[in-house]
Amino acid sequence: MNRLQRTLAKLDGLPSPLRGPARNFALRRAVPFTGTASLDFVALTPEHSEIRVANKRPVQNHIKGVHAAAMSLLAETATGMVVGMNVRDDCLPLCKSLQVNFRKRATGGLTAKAHLTDAQRASMASETKGEVRVAVTVTDEAGIEPIECEFVWAWVPKEKPQSQDLAGQTEARTRA
Repeated sequence: MNRLQRTLAKLDGLPSPLRGPARNFALRRAVPFTGTASLDFVALTPEHSEIRVANKRPVQNHIKGVHAAAMSLLAETATGMVVGMNVRDDCLPLCKSLQVNFRKRATGGLTAKAHLTDAQRASMASETKGEVRVAVTVTDEAGIEPIECEFVWAWVPKEKPQSQDLAGQTEARTRA
């Protein structure tokens, strides 16, 4: 269980009606832009995530639909959260690339669902660094997929290991 899973597990002791708002508060505080867009973290497990955004003024475009940037944020957050539920505590998740193709005009709010396979999760648990292509589907209130997305996430060690020579030089300088 990694840090994100442990943090969210602490909320499981709350009464059911408070869990969702508490999860939203904690995650929006950790990633402020998700709070700006008022993303709703519906479900987060190591296998999948489900996140929604309502079609409200702060995320609307000029035609009163969800803005392209908000759609991208929603998909990026869904993929990033499922990666975040699996990345080891000694590693840092990074969005390596994204591709978003806009297919149809969205109707109402949007829901993004992302998931990882067992093999992808096992790789993240066992390898110090790597990358994974995360599947995500974004649907609107009419059940249409207005965008198609592809996200590649990488994970790297939080701190770069120092080489033996560099470590020795630093130690020698410290003693001098």
